[in-house]
Amino acid sequence: MNYLIILNDPPYGTERSYNGLRLANSLVKDEKTSVSVFLMGDAASCAVAGQTTPNGYYNIERMLKIVSSKGGKIGVCGSCMDARGLKPESLAPGTHRSSMDELTCWTNNADKVLVF
Repeated sequence: MNYLIILNDPPYGTERSYNGLRLANSLVKDEKTSVSVFLMGDAASCAVAGQTTPNGYYNIERMLKIVSSKGGKIGVCGSCMDARGLKPESLAPGTHRSSMDELTCWTNNADKVLVF
């Protein structure tokens, strides 16, 4: 099964990106499952490297690392990065600058698309 999860909210302040990544982390545990995560709008900030959070508080960068370490793909909307002044070198390992064309391809190949 191929899943595409699209995140729109910032990494902190709401729990939508957190909950979307919780689901992504659960889905990538199944070796027969393919997971792609696309970060757009304020969710582009989820991919910024070097996030430090208080002890006991979730860390979005760490959650993304789990997805990528299990073979998940993580794309960050290039236009959204530009609008927020995010440079490719500021992205966390396992994430990459992406595009609407790649999102289109992922959407066409997905069995299920989930939007948070």
